[in-house]
Amino acid sequence: MSARSEFDHELEDLHLDLIRLGGMIEEAIDHSITALEKRDHKLAQSVIDNDRKIDDLDHAIEARCLSLLLRQQPVAKDLRAISTALKMVTDMERIGDQAADIADISQRFDNSPFIKSLVHIPMMARIASAMVKESISAFIQSDVAASREIISRDDEVDKLFETIKQELIAILTHRPEAADQAVDFLMIAKYLERIGDHAVNICGWVIFSVTGEHKDAKII
Repeated sequence: MSARSEFDHELEDLHLDLIRLGGMIEEAIDHSITALEKRDHKLAQSVIDNDRKIDDLDHAIEARCLSLLLRQQPVAKDLRAISTALKMVTDMERIGDQAADIADISQRFDNSPFIKSLVHIPMMARIASAMVKESISAFIQSDVAASREIISRDDEVDKLFETIKQELIAILTHRPEAADQAVDFLMIAKYLERIGDHAVNICGWVIFSVTGEHKDAKII
């Protein structure tokens, strides 16, 4: 096997690992919100427990990237691709942490009625989860146009966060006793907003991997 063929094979394995990690964090987001909606503490705990598996795969991908850098000494576009993967897994690992944080908060809810209907939080989760999944696909396909479109979708997440915040402020004006739930809902919304931000970060690095530019600055 030629050096180029070996490198391409290892790069394909790296892509498969990233897809697998993406599936795990997407599932973590979805399950954390389902656990909240259904008050399913067992499901919430499974999200928390599985975060260790996400961390383990994250570390394995980092090791694979470093091995490729040291053994293959890639240049230009190949170097950008591996550097991008290293940056991506940092954001992906944090997404896993934030999904686990949402699951942890969901365990605080007992059988008392929610102070607000769960409409905007699941909506935020669906958008953020899709952004994460599609950002990884954009990297695999070196798709700059898709990356820019995903970045534009973050405005939807931010608007939903602001809507939730204003709703909670209005509730607390008339029901100060609802403060505990309000804080928990606000924290969940904030974690979802951050997940959207991490997807934006991933897309920014995808653009870099193709163009060599990051935030309008030429790097490699």
